[in-house]
Amino acid sequence: MTLWLAAAGLLTAQPAQAATGGCAGNLVRTLPFSTGEVRVYKTRDRACAVAVAREPGQRRAMSVSIQPRGGYPVRDAGQFTRYAGPVTVHAINRCVYVKGSVGAGSVDSGWILC
Repeated sequence: MTLWLAAAGLLTAQPAQAATGGCAGNLVRTLPFSTGEVRVYKTRDRACAVAVAREPGQRRAMSVSIQPRGGYPVRDAGQFTRYAGPVTVHAINRCVYVKGSVGAGSVDSGWILC
């Protein structure tokens, strides 16, 4: 029985990168909307964002962007099944503006992490 439980755990375990969408750092903000959410991660010197579909599987338009105050936005957009991103910017002592969409739903953060 123990062997079966261990094997089941190995088969269902997700890689750590899949859980974060490829972003490094700590999850500092989650921005939910009708069709998904944008997750924002922060390290000492970088901010990263990923847009995640509420119901993965069907290919649809998704996008995510992150812009440091005083800088240019970094964007990822296309037809994806699970998530758009990750997008990363340098953000030492800088606010960031995050936008994301999955299908018809979208969100923007305003200036955060100030």
